[in-house]
Amino acid sequence: MADVNRGNRPLSPHLTIYRLPITAITSILTRITGNALLVAALMTVWWFLAAASGPEYYDFANAVITSWFGDLVMALSVLGLWYHTLAGVRHLIWDQVIALDIKTAESLSWIVIIGSVALTVLTWIIMLIA
Repeated sequence: MADVNRGNRPLSPHLTIYRLPITAITSILTRITGNALLVAALMTVWWFLAAASGPEYYDFANAVITSWFGDLVMALSVLGLWYHTLAGVRHLIWDQVIALDIKTAESLSWIVIIGSVALTVLTWIIMLIA
């Protein structure tokens, strides 16, 4: 017997109604920040190599690093470092089979997000003061 309404039903889970849990979002962001930190590390290594290559090439690399794009990459890398660190601590806690219930896991996810933003702001305040 054929199902007449088969074409009218949404696929499960339908993308317009399904919401990723916060733990899944933070897990995805951990992978993204880990890869994004590689870009900042490569920019820093490039800057050091330019400094060793000579003053002309260093001036070019320094102009890129201190431009709005370089400032943005470095500012976001501080956020990425704090986020990746706190998410790593969260995973270390989970590796000890602690805080695996849904409510506590969600709380840890929010702590990672809010904590990384707060520590980034604190880091930039300290850098501006010094």
